[in-house]
Parts: sequence; C-alpha cells; structure tokens
Amino acid sequence: MTTTAAHALVAQLEALGVEYVFGTCGHTNIAVLDALADSPIRFVIARHEQAAAHAADGYARARGKPGVLLVHVGPGLTNAATGVMTAALDSVPLVVISGDIPSYYHGRHPHQEINLHADADQASVFRPFVKRTWNVRRTQDLGRFVERAFWTATSGRPGAVLVNVPMDVFSRPAAPFPPISHAAPPGLPEATAELIASRLAAAERPLLYVGGGLREDAEALVRLAEHLDVPIAHSLMAKGTVPDAHPLVLGMPGFWGLELTNAYARGADVVLALATRFAETDASSWDPRFTWDFSGSTLIQIDIDPAEIGRNYPAEIGAVADVGLAVRAIADAAKSHAPRSRPDLRQQILQARSQLFSASQERGTSEDFPLRPERILADVREALPADAVLVTDVGWNKNGVAQCYELPPEGRFITPGGASTMGFGPAAAVGVQLAEPGRTVVALIGDGGMSAQLPAVPMAVEQAAPVVFVVMNNRAHGTISDLQSSHYGRSYGCDFTGPDGRPYSPDFAALARACGADGHTVATPADLGVALREAVASRRPAVIDVPMVNEPVPTPGHWNIKDIYQGLFTD
Repeated sequence: MTTTAAHALVAQLEALGVEYVFGTCGHTNIAVLDALADSPIRFVIARHEQAAAHAADGYARARGKPGVLLVHVGPGLTNAATGVMTAALDSVPLVVISGDIPSYYHGRHPHQEINLHADADQASVFRPFVKRTWNVRRTQDLGRFVERAFWTATSGRPGAVLVNVPMDVFSRPAAPFPPISHAAPPGLPEATAELIASRLAAAERPLLYVGGGLREDAEALVRLAEHLDVPIAHSLMAKGTVPDAHPLVLGMPGFWGLELTNAYARGADVVLALATRFAETDASSWDPRFTWDFSGSTLIQIDIDPAEIGRNYPAEIGAVADVGLAVRAIADAAKSHAPRSRPDLRQQILQARSQLFSASQERGTSEDFPLRPERILADVREALPADAVLVTDVGWNKNGVAQCYELPPEGRFITPGGASTMGFGPAAAVGVQLAEPGRTVVALIGDGGMSAQLPAVPMAVEQAAPVVFVVMNNRAHGTISDLQSSHYGRSYGCDFTGPDGRPYSPDFAALARACGADGHTVATPADLGVALREAVASRRPAVIDVPMVNEPVPTPGHWNIKDIYQGLFTD
C-alpha cells in the first residue's frame, strides 16, 4: 500500500501524538499542508516564520512535548532561525521540517535556493544551534529521519532539530512509515546517590542550585532540601520550580541576585548543581569575587548533557543523568542521614526575601503616571488568577518579574533565557495558550518586543487564543537606553521618536481592535487594573497599552559588560 510521502509524514506525526503544526506556507511545503487538511492535527498559520517558531516554542514549554514547525525554502527558513535558536539555547524540544528546492536542481540556483557555494545547503544555516540536521535525499529516508528527529529533540538534553526535505520528495510515492520504540532516560546509580547525599549531609554550608532542566515535579527536590535543611538557589530559567514563598528559597544568584544569595553561594562548602550551565548573568560573569568561588569548596554537578559538566567550574563529582530521576535517588538516599536544622539561615532568608518583595510592593503603590514598572507588576499580580502563566520578553518585563515578582505556587513564568530574544513573548504566549486552553496567559512585554512581533495579535485572533498582551510602553528599548545613559551620559539610537523629535509610539490598542481583538488604552493609574480584570474575564485576545516610565531594574550583582564600558577588561 502506497501513498505520497507528504501523507505518510502526516500519518507519522499523528502517531507521534502531534496536536499542532506551526508555520507558514510556500510552494515547497504545500503538499504537506494539503495532507494536513484531512488530519486532526491543526495547522497554526503565522504571518512571519519567527512568530511561528516562537509559538511552537511556547507550546512546547507549556505542553511538555515537542513543538513542530513547518517552513518554506530560503527566506522561510532564515526568517525562522532566530526563533529556532531561542528554543535551542533554552533546551526546548522543537522539530523543524523545511521544504527545499527540488532535489535534482541542487546547486543550479533555482528559485530561492540560498547557497552561493557549490558545497553549501540551507540546513547549514541551522547547524550552529540545533542538535542535528538531516537532509532527506530519498523518499524512503523521510520517515526514518523524522522519527530520529523526534527522538533526538526529546532525548538527552532537549533541543531543536531540522529535517530538510526537497519539495519533490513530498510528492513522491511512499509506503507508510513504521513506528519505532525508544529507550528510557538514564538514572543515577545508587552508589553515586549515596555519595552525594552523604556529602550534603556532612556539609556546614550546603547549597542546591537548580537550573531550567528541572522544570516539572520538584517534589523530590523539596523533600531533599527540607530533610537536610539545605537552601535552594535557582537560575533565571528555574524561577517557580520551587515556590517563591518557600522558606528555603534564596532566589537567583548573579547579576539579579540579592547580596545574601551571592554571599551564601560564595561561601558554600558543597554545591549540588542540577541541570544548570552556570550562565553568565547567573554567575556574575564567572568572577569569583561576586557569586561562585570553588577554590575551596566542592561542586557536584548533574546534567543530562555531558558537555555541561565542568564547562565553567571544575566539578569534583559529575554525573550524567536525567535530573528528575537523580534528585529522587538522592532524596531517597538522604533519608538514611539524620535531619538537619538551620533556623538562623531560614530567618536570614525570610528577612531578605520579605524585604525584597515588600519594597517592590511599596513602589508598586505609586500613583505616578506614566506608571512605574513595579506598579504594573503589582496590578498584574492582583488581577490575575493564581495559576496564570506569565510569558515575558526581555527588559523590565523579564528582569522585574524574575527578581521581585512573587510568583504564586500555581503560577508559571516562561521567558527566553539563553538567547534573550526580543519579540519572543507575544507569539510564544499564543503557543502557550494553545497548550493550556483553560488557563489565563499573559504576554508581559515591552513596546519594542510588541513592535517586533505584531503578527502575534492576528494569530491569537485566528486561533481564538485569549492571550492578554500587556505592553509596558516606555517608547524605547528601555533597558538598553538606560544602560547607555548611565555609561555614556546620553541615549542615542535606543529611543523611539517622531520627526518632531518627541517620543513616539504606535497605538497598540487601536492595532488590536483593527485585528479583531480587544484594545485597552491606559490613561490613568486606575485604568490598568480595570482593563486587566475585563480582559481576563472576557476570554478574548486583548492588548493593553500601558504608558510606563523608564526605570532601571535593580541589579545588586555584577555583569562584566559594565566593566567593558569603562575600559576595565577582566578577561
């Protein structure tokens, strides 16, 4: 029994449990779209490939299964590159299927072929950041490569992959692709778990440092921390893994970290690092004066990716394992050790964290207009249900939420970490909403990020995705504008101005209404809370345009870029 490769591909995607395919159309992939038309898989059309990639990324983060992206040859693939890179650097499973020129025209420069060199191909564009690329050269290889793509995207350290398919392959006859079973992820050997538990139990200043690789099911982590009374620090990407209100949570280290968190990290005698790459901002540019100093302490590092162990700091004990399985094994091993108690440390954490959140809440009562950023955060937290998902972009929205927004235990925070991509938030929120249709999803974004991904609004309308887009509008790339002003005494090329030199902004609320969404313009401090509650209740896509002053995010930590601006090179 034969069919076309495009229909066999769609049947395979159905068998793999795919619910949505995100993307755009082109002459190289419409055979797949025609096959999708008869499938229960829903195609989410975007007006730009970067928007489609971010939406697939957001879906994958929220749903816990691979996002699937379908793109066209040439500019279709290159337009998607930033979104795919964003997912890749945050270890998000994303399977990209790209149409390509006809196989028999390779190298002749047919329409939209992008190689100018005889040995090049368009898949090479993705090679620096995806886990693997496959160039399909025979119809019988398509099913095998797609199966390997899903396996590779989800096994080990999750990430993005690319299957590049000449358009003629999709239309050739093919037999149905058979399913293939996969192996279970690796656990932690019992002896290693016992060794790590004994090191933590014997330590005087132990620390659990959690990265974004432990996104779900933190019960064992909490059980381990509470039994041995070990404080928990987390990376930016791991905010919310353990509730902000937990008495052992120190918060983030590094650039955005409190002095207590950074001081404790510097003085810790045993650090168990779980699924973290010790990113630059979380490690104060790896300067031992500020956050991590392992010159006289022990680093135990567990990661599914062996390349991350010892990458930035020497690990005395390194283990390659699924971090969820590893933490459960260590927590079970720790039960044989006597419980520990550190009431003084708990009191220090309570005092520091309470002061952080209460000071932010106090600033959030301001009646100044345009609104202060923390007033926006305060109103958002008050108006949203506890289980709402906050999807941020970069700038005050990400940095402020990460540092001083006390996330409810039921809530979720999703942000672009590795690439810090401006424009991630709007479209990613649409993908999150499709994955979590019953939850309130808010895209908390700047006016720069909203402007970069305007296609997200009509996408939300077309998909009936009731995303609430809250635009923190300071008419600038505010974080960079402030950075330039503080170091160079002026801001040039960072602020949006009209031909008269005055601050300029599109009317985002009017844009929303033009697209068929609800649009709210905040004109007084009280308007924001009203608009938020109305938008949450209406369950329709809505844009809330909020005038905001440009204030720097409190950053008590260190980041080497500031030294560079002053000519202080600490290489």
